[in-house]
Amino acid sequence: MFAVEVRDHIMIAHSFRGAVFGPAQALHGATFVVDAAFIAETLDSNGIVIDIGRAHDALKAVLAALNYRNLDDVPQFKGSNTTTEFLTKHIYDALARDARAGELGRIGRELKAIRVTISESHVARAWYEADLW
Repeated sequence: MFAVEVRDHIMIAHSFRGAVFGPAQALHGATFVVDAAFIAETLDSNGIVIDIGRAHDALKAVLAALNYRNLDDVPQFKGSNTTTEFLTKHIYDALARDARAGELGRIGRELKAIRVTISESHVARAWYEADLW
C-alpha cells in the first residue's frame, strides 16, 4: 500500500452529555491536529497516490467549517457528542466525497481508503479508516 498524508489543525469548543465525561460535560476548548492519509494499492501514471496540494486543500476546506466554532451550535451535530472519534468519521465522510468525485487529482476508483487521525494532545489520538468502495 502507498499513502499520502496531509496535516492541519482546528481550534474548537464543545461540551459532552453523560457522566462518563466528568468535567468535560462543561463547555471546554480543544486544539486538534488532524491528519488525513489517502491510500492506494498502486501509484498512478505520474508516480503519485494523489495530488498532495489538492489533498491539503480538501482537508483545509473540511476543517474551515469547524475551526473556531462551538460545535454545540453546529446544526448537523445537534444531539451528538462531538467526541474525537465522532469528528474523525465526520471528516472522513467529507474527504471521501471529494475522493470519490475525483477531486484529488486521481480517478476516485483508483483510491482504496482514507484514514483520518485526530490528535488531542501528544499522548492521545483517535482515528477512523474505511475503504472508499
